[in-house]
Amino acid sequence: MKKLVLYCIMSILLLFACSSHGNKAKIESIQIKGSDTIVNLIQVWAENFIKSHLNLNISITGGGSGTGFASLINKTCDIAMSSREVEDIEVALAKQNNVNPIGFKVGLDGLVVIVNRDNPVTQLTLTELKNIFMAKITNWKEVGGQDRKIVILSREANSGTHMFFKERVIRSGYANSSEEFSVHSLMMPSSQAVYDEVLQNPNALGYVGMGFVDNKIKVISVAVDENSKYIYPTRDTVVNGSYPISRPLYLYTNGKPEGIIEMFIDYAVSDEGQKIVVDTDFVPIKKD
Repeated sequence: MKKLVLYCIMSILLLFACSSHGNKAKIESIQIKGSDTIVNLIQVWAENFIKSHLNLNISITGGGSGTGFASLINKTCDIAMSSREVEDIEVALAKQNNVNPIGFKVGLDGLVVIVNRDNPVTQLTLTELKNIFMAKITNWKEVGGQDRKIVILSREANSGTHMFFKERVIRSGYANSSEEFSVHSLMMPSSQAVYDEVLQNPNALGYVGMGFVDNKIKVISVAVDENSKYIYPTRDTVVNGSYPISRPLYLYTNGKPEGIIEMFIDYAVSDEGQKIVVDTDFVPIKKD
């Protein structure tokens, strides 16, 4: 009888241990994929979040917002990071795979137009930017610069940054427009690649998120038109909407997040998480 009781107790303890181990396995990793714009921000969030979740491993991969949504749709990531809203065609594909993308706004960003510091141009209108990226303006002297050919840098089509710039600048906000970047645009694989090219090329013009800006490159002030005020991208001008190329940043999950996924997103929008948004040169969704 004693042996039977002991055997039962051991069996229960073993079952409990296996159950506990199984629960840990379910939450020991989070796969996050998508927008290159906010990779650095997500990385800092992750580094701080795992300090209080020691059994957790967070894997972060860029590749563009489109890559993030594709991974979410294919169920190969837990969170898709994006610098744009999910598109209708992506929602349709998601439903076909029994996936329900739900987005959470976690920050704001101003899309910054950058040039080499040796470039004398300091301001451009949205129309001038559109004409440059469509190769209707091809020389810097046409916009107050030197007699040099403009080298156009764009993100690749899979990038949410590319999509937003095309919709806001190239297509002037018109959803039915079919206007596109010039075929002479150099499609860069990441925002870092755009930054690196501008840094070493005095003729280059590109666009990146605010988090990629430092004093080694020049930031262009942008006006809606020639009769409007030129606005420099800052936290305040993004929040008040005066800077004309601003956008929200998102995290998307498959359905309502639960468990460790929900905890991570809650951390992102917490006071501590939003302070990190500011520290990484983005704009918080919460007021100070």
